[in-house]
Amino acid sequence: MSLVGRSLDRRAKRFVAWNEERIGAARGIKWAMRYVFPDHWSFLLGEVALYSFIVLVITGIFLALFYIPSDHMVTYHGSYAPLQGFRMSEAYQSVVHISLEVPAGLLFRQTHHWAADIFNASILLHLTRVLFTGAYRKPRDLNWMIGLTMLTLGILEGFAGYSLVDDLLSGMGLVIAYAVSMSIPLIGGQLSILLWKGAYPGASVFFPRLEILHVFLIPALLAVLITLHLGMIMRQHHSQFPGRGRRERNVVGTPMWPAYALRSVGLLLAVAGVEFLLGGLIQINPIWQWGPYHVYLSENGAQPDWYIGWLIGALRLMPNFEPRIDGFTIFPNPFWGGAAFPGFVFAVMYLWPWAQRKLTHDYRPHHLLHRPRDRPVHSAIAAAFLSWVLIVFMVGATDRVFFRLDISYQDEIRFWRGGVWLFPIIVFLVTLWVCRWLQRHDPHPLRGWDGQVVEPVQISDPLQDREQQAAGTHAPPAGG
Repeated sequence: MSLVGRSLDRRAKRFVAWNEERIGAARGIKWAMRYVFPDHWSFLLGEVALYSFIVLVITGIFLALFYIPSDHMVTYHGSYAPLQGFRMSEAYQSVVHISLEVPAGLLFRQTHHWAADIFNASILLHLTRVLFTGAYRKPRDLNWMIGLTMLTLGILEGFAGYSLVDDLLSGMGLVIAYAVSMSIPLIGGQLSILLWKGAYPGASVFFPRLEILHVFLIPALLAVLITLHLGMIMRQHHSQFPGRGRRERNVVGTPMWPAYALRSVGLLLAVAGVEFLLGGLIQINPIWQWGPYHVYLSENGAQPDWYIGWLIGALRLMPNFEPRIDGFTIFPNPFWGGAAFPGFVFAVMYLWPWAQRKLTHDYRPHHLLHRPRDRPVHSAIAAAFLSWVLIVFMVGATDRVFFRLDISYQDEIRFWRGGVWLFPIIVFLVTLWVCRWLQRHDPHPLRGWDGQVVEPVQISDPLQDREQQAAGTHAPPAGG
């Protein structure tokens, strides 16, 4: 062991002894320090989301000190000359003030925005890895649902965040959100009145309510879900890819202390550093260029953040279909793309573990992952479903394609109304062929590093335990 390693080991022992003398936590701390993490790059995606959340909390606290959640109209007399004399809400004026006059305000605001994008992207990529490797199977199906809920809250949190700005872009986004909420059958009108406290643009209480949702409620829910998610992972132990020495009842990889802890701290600093670099060097959402929102204004080519793009695409793709009964519209058109489509997508994802168990009749607990190639049909179905959502996402940029390439917007929509059903079939067939080709030739792209068995763990299997008790045998004891 190196000199640094021995020094860290001595400090860790002193820390454990200090806790044992005061709160009797030595056993739990020793267990946590021996906890084993599998060595594979894809497991870091969840950590990137966690560390982005930490950056979001830190930068969000800074921004909340200067933001004013008010729609009271004022005249701008700040340092940005093009807006001199414009009428705007106090909310918009406060964000312009943060961006252009508060020291480091623009850095923190843009870092906050980039961290929100990376937070949602890393959760999405993490869930995609879980989907393709079977990490959602029993006993981790509940954690899969927690992850989906975090993605849902992350999307809602991001939308609420840039809606608080009250610039032209966010105002148009709220108009669309109001139309979608109004389109929900039976409860749409009452729900919209409840949220906005009146017809759009609503009453003055809307922005304070939105700030409470964005600053307090959703972050608190995310913090609870992240804690629950991590607690369940450590209780069940990490899943791992098959490999040398890896079995259902052990974990192969790196222990928490000191190797993985120091590596994780390094990743935290790297994620925070990259996000602050993005915030300082790459402009995002320059609201002083969009201008303040007024109900009589609109902007051609306005685009929301990427994680809302699939909803915009669904609204554009949906034909003019509004079922009526006795002269009454049952399902207004915005309902299909703005509520039914995302509701269907998330319902399918929530039910995925249950459907997989029913179709395969596999009710056993699994702690070893499978490579996507090992389940060709499963991987092909997952790829086709995700490609269907991705195509709808791409449709959200059809106006930009028209503007840049002068391709008819109407022709694009007609093409994708057929392509949204044809291309997933092609993706299914191609994925099926690729997986079977990889099975035959067995190359290993992006292979993870093969570590050593550090500590076997006892993973309870109730069915197996009952069988062993009936046979008069016992499960092997946990190592360590």
